[in-house]
Amino acid sequence: MKKPEIPFFKPTIEQEEIDEVVETLKSGWIGQGPKCEKFEEEFRSYIGSKYAISLNSCTAGLQLSLMALGIGRGDEVITTSLTFCSTVNAIVHTGASPVLSDIDPAALNLDPEKIEEKITKRTKAIIPVHLYGCPADMKKIMSIAEKYHLYVIEDAAHAIETIYQNQKIGTIGDAAVFSFYASKNISTGEGGMITTNHQKIAEKVKILRLHGLDKDAWKRYKTGEYKHYECVLPGFKFNMTDIQASLGIRQLKKIEQWRCMRKEIVKIYNDLLNDLEEVTSIVKAGRDNPEDKVQAYHLYPIMVKNPQDRDKLLTYLQEEGIGVGVHFKPVHQHPYYAKIFKNKSYPTAENAGSRLLSLPLFPTLRKEEAERVVESVRAFFKRTSKNTRLISSHPYPRPTL
Repeated sequence: MKKPEIPFFKPTIEQEEIDEVVETLKSGWIGQGPKCEKFEEEFRSYIGSKYAISLNSCTAGLQLSLMALGIGRGDEVITTSLTFCSTVNAIVHTGASPVLSDIDPAALNLDPEKIEEKITKRTKAIIPVHLYGCPADMKKIMSIAEKYHLYVIEDAAHAIETIYQNQKIGTIGDAAVFSFYASKNISTGEGGMITTNHQKIAEKVKILRLHGLDKDAWKRYKTGEYKHYECVLPGFKFNMTDIQASLGIRQLKKIEQWRCMRKEIVKIYNDLLNDLEEVTSIVKAGRDNPEDKVQAYHLYPIMVKNPQDRDKLLTYLQEEGIGVGVHFKPVHQHPYYAKIFKNKSYPTAENAGSRLLSLPLFPTLRKEEAERVVESVRAFFKRTSKNTRLISSHPYPRPTL
């Protein structure tokens, strides 16, 4: 009998979200409007920043943050070599040059000790990524930025709930960008948010996100309040819609509950994988301590001891009906960026990228499902170990093909 599938991720959409979306559909305004403003205000309050600006993606937020800071052609931006390609794509779209730096081997975040050697006269900003919802070493990164007069834009796609040394991620750098993609901790299907404490950044992003217009559409067309608009910058179509914001408004209310549910799954994984020598767990479910850090528990990656086993394990789990992911293949190993970073090496990122594999993690994942995932991981290595022993103990040499 075929076992039921366990997806890598399943969004949690409950009746409250459905009712909020239906209300918006019936309201007569489904584009960027009052629901976006409400979501921005509630998200700003949750993060503790002065400003929050909703967008259609985290990638758009990274690009507009850079542009709002005046970064473009001729400038350099330093970021981690182990991240999703969108982090680097956003830099390229501004006309600036991405400069990759290697990672810390323990947390897999940008290694502050390696940043300074990458700084040149052209360097304008650093983009740390809070990988898997675990904060980068922002104290050291901000110190380097202050020393060299650089901007810091936090890629917080994984880190909505994350706290670093009693500060919410989203309040430390010059700007931070969050993701509400389908697989993120809260989701609007597609979507993103910039938070900042700088009025000039917020104002410029608001203009750039919607064609460079100086007034939002819903305010222009609101009965009795029509105002002529003007294009003051060559902007983009990067705004969020009220339909998306309706989901975000409801999901934000459940974010801490869902984080605790994911944390319990992380504990189960850690306990059951603790004695398995073939893998190492990256994310630890420690005590939440705002004076130190609070993790978002966005993903649960493991690192396979032998790189040759990673893809075999990935295939095996899929055959067992278990969804998996890889977070991430280092940026410079993708075909497009391999040409740009030709002859460049980032050994720690390369080592990690060849051995990482992410297991299912979402709030409604059941305990017995997490246990089945671990049983399948153990079964793979038990089978692999058995096959290795059979080959090594065979009395005759293997034929040469």
